[in-house]
Amino acid sequence: MEQLSLKKIAEVIGADCQTDLPIHCICTDTRTIEKGCLFIALEGERFDAHDFVPQAVQQGAAAVICHKEVACEAPVLYVEDTRRAYLDIAGYYRSLFSIPLIGITGSVGKTTTKEFVALALSAKYKTLKTEGNFNNDIGMPKTLLGLDSSYEAAVIEMGMNHFGEIHSLTLRSKPTMGVITNIGVSHIENLGSRDGILQAKLEILDGMAADAPLLLNADNDKLAAASIEGRKVFYFGIESETADYRALNITADNESTDFVIAYPGGRQPVHIPTVGSHNVLNAVCAFAVGVLNGIEAQQVAQKLSEYVPAGMRQRIVKCDAFTVIEDCYNASPDSMRAAIGTLAGMDAGKKIAVLADMLELGDYAQQLHEEVGAYCAQQQIDVLLAYGEQAAAYCSKATECGLKTARHFTDKEALLEAVIEQMEEGCALLFKGSHGMHLEQTIQALYERKGIKNE
Repeated sequence: MEQLSLKKIAEVIGADCQTDLPIHCICTDTRTIEKGCLFIALEGERFDAHDFVPQAVQQGAAAVICHKEVACEAPVLYVEDTRRAYLDIAGYYRSLFSIPLIGITGSVGKTTTKEFVALALSAKYKTLKTEGNFNNDIGMPKTLLGLDSSYEAAVIEMGMNHFGEIHSLTLRSKPTMGVITNIGVSHIENLGSRDGILQAKLEILDGMAADAPLLLNADNDKLAAASIEGRKVFYFGIESETADYRALNITADNESTDFVIAYPGGRQPVHIPTVGSHNVLNAVCAFAVGVLNGIEAQQVAQKLSEYVPAGMRQRIVKCDAFTVIEDCYNASPDSMRAAIGTLAGMDAGKKIAVLADMLELGDYAQQLHEEVGAYCAQQQIDVLLAYGEQAAAYCSKATECGLKTARHFTDKEALLEAVIEQMEEGCALLFKGSHGMHLEQTIQALYERKGIKNE
């Protein structure tokens, strides 16, 4: 972070300031306090950092921002809402940098697309990116405040659960280009319908200049049909023949995918060290971002070939006798289908899907779990092992649709034993579920039982 003055910060957030100080760092967690920092006391459903203001000052905070009365020896800037103040400071700070900033949102695939896009831009620019999925009103300001004069571009991921959240994020981040990966059903219980989700995602335009382009997935029905007037819109896809950037001639093995991108400037071969049509879409999107930001197509393609999956997002682990697809970071109906499709497309003797509950689906949960079970049968998965209260719907529907081996578990030990029982030489296993179901514990237990070191 570049230096700001405390008085300027006070001006930005509308607070009274009697003492001026140089601020080189802003902290919201007492575990990361730096001497001379500005500490912002955020309040959430399960925490209130106002309780830790004295500790923050004792550890070296030079000043604090609060929306409750506190007793401390450092200068205090009082505001109505510290979360709003944090966003406003980040928004002002972002305005100090005239760089390409790509804002990414969508129902699924935001984080993977962000990783691909950051790679593409790094072919020419030193690029700041959202770490992990810090994509809310706390994570995004933290990312923006990581900018300094050495950065030449940034990629910012934006998530939401309700109307107005993307609006708030984009007003501060001011994207020079917006990306919407898809419109699915995540958070449909809060937004009412897929049309509501589309409306919420299009809020990304609220913080973009009139001449800032928007990049949309042409294979997504809602995005392909969206009416967006007065703005340059580019489309990427695989199936859509009208996409400006389109993947053709796709071939894959169990570890990588090759394809050609047809685009206005010609055709460019691309190799990515991962599988699944959704990852091809992510890479095509990133290619478009790179080319539209002035990078040579061949340079972008070279960078995309260096992609490494983030966290447990469809990480493929090759063992001597079997292959594991680790995909336990999050789960929605769309990402479930993408992962199941990846498993179905693998060259394996036996294909085993180990699926846990998809959370936060509200009244739609039963129906959407049943649809995923039906998809397992449609994709001719050999074995379905389901874990969790709602996961029973996977099995009942899969069995109804003709899948012969579908078993439901509420105990992880029993699940593990069933996984081991079903495994055979040359098999492939997909582990997929919402992060709150902690399927990674079953994966690790499997590796331990098989004597495999997972690094």
